[in-house]
Amino acid sequence: MRIRDFYERAVKYGIEADPRGVDEVGEDLKRSKKDYESLKDKEKDFFDNERFTNPYADTRILFGDEEKEIKRILLGIDMEVGEVLLADRLAERGTPVDLIVAHHPEGRAMAELHDVMDMQAGILLKQGVPIHVAENLMAERVKEVERRLRPVNHTRSVDAARLLNIPFMCMHTPSDNLVTTYLQDLIEKENPRYTSEVLDILNAIPEYEDARKEAVAPSMTVGTKERRVGKVFVDMTGGTGGSKKIFDSLSTAGVGTVVGMHISEEHRKEAQKHHINVILAGHISSDTLGLNLLLDKIIDDNTEVLACSGFRRITAKEREKRS
Repeated sequence: MRIRDFYERAVKYGIEADPRGVDEVGEDLKRSKKDYESLKDKEKDFFDNERFTNPYADTRILFGDEEKEIKRILLGIDMEVGEVLLADRLAERGTPVDLIVAHHPEGRAMAELHDVMDMQAGILLKQGVPIHVAENLMAERVKEVERRLRPVNHTRSVDAARLLNIPFMCMHTPSDNLVTTYLQDLIEKENPRYTSEVLDILNAIPEYEDARKEAVAPSMTVGTKERRVGKVFVDMTGGTGGSKKIFDSLSTAGVGTVVGMHISEEHRKEAQKHHINVILAGHISSDTLGLNLLLDKIIDDNTEVLACSGFRRITAKEREKRS
């Protein structure tokens, strides 16, 4: 499998699992083409042509020959300079790595992380929040994240990979889409009555079971285990956390419980204020589940995955045996 094949498959399955629906993603891609056509010729040189087929700015091939065949991948949640040096060290010890894959974005993909957040408005619409409310609240939050990311030295790990000539890419939203859709479907299928039952569902999943052994089990963050669940919203994709002001609208839309990866203190207080239960499944464990679900779809038995930086590879067969 070529690096380009790996990348395109990640995007393909990310789109199929997008909580907004495939049609909405298609509209996003059409808008990208219109944006390009509206630019002056000089400005077109700086347009990222990947946007024509990939709606997720936080998922990119960052360095390397896209035609290179890959037999061994070094994959982790955060792949920074240390992990790039690890790949080089592995090669010295006789285990060469054909591609470094990060979950969290690096390089250009980090600089444009805020661009992915617009998808959250479409996700909120699916939960019953009026689109004009969702878009207005998200616009404010997107600008906040953009300002925060502007001064970050985002090319460090990519520069290290370039100097060592090791191909490097990241895939963020596609795997987040898979874990979001997987958990939303699973919880709706199980139809839990109480929040404690949602925790039971999560704890039965191998990635969360392993997280319990590392002292980061799924937890009740707002509310109690005796609370009724109501409508469940699995909120785990769209770049990073959305607006703290959205909990009022979610409550009005009938959402009783939010299942997320992580939450800020300000967001937690707003959820509590509007009587929404919050269950944190866990950050690294949820990222790991999403990556495993995605890898099950895009690699074959001929591709070896070396897991590091918080990631643990659990195949579909292993998950089935443990569940």
